[in-house]
Amino acid sequence: MTADELSKVFQALADPTRRDMVARLASGDASVGELAAPYDVSVQAVSKHLKVLEGAGLVTRSREAQRRPVHLEAEVFDLMTKWIERYRRAAEERFARLDAVLAAEAKPIAEDNPIGESA
Repeated sequence: MTADELSKVFQALADPTRRDMVARLASGDASVGELAAPYDVSVQAVSKHLKVLEGAGLVTRSREAQRRPVHLEAEVFDLMTKWIERYRRAAEERFARLDAVLAAEAKPIAEDNPIGESA
């Protein structure tokens, strides 16, 4: 996944309505009408949201007779998770190094002034 593709995914998920649609699609495919039902917006507005999600590769629509179910593409989340995980690991490594520095700095202070002794 390129940086531009990843930007499209995060941009698509920046909208709370689209995040809710993705969450609902995680439990199974749905029609545009089914996705529109809980919102006080038109089916056309929901279709526009779906076009953004499709453009980001998060959902696809297939043809089953007259029905066009919307399907969540979970592979995109695997790619996002890998991207996020790389930065999470780097941050954890920095925190571990900071913990080691702080522990090393605190040890001489503790040895010079054990708890219970007044200065």
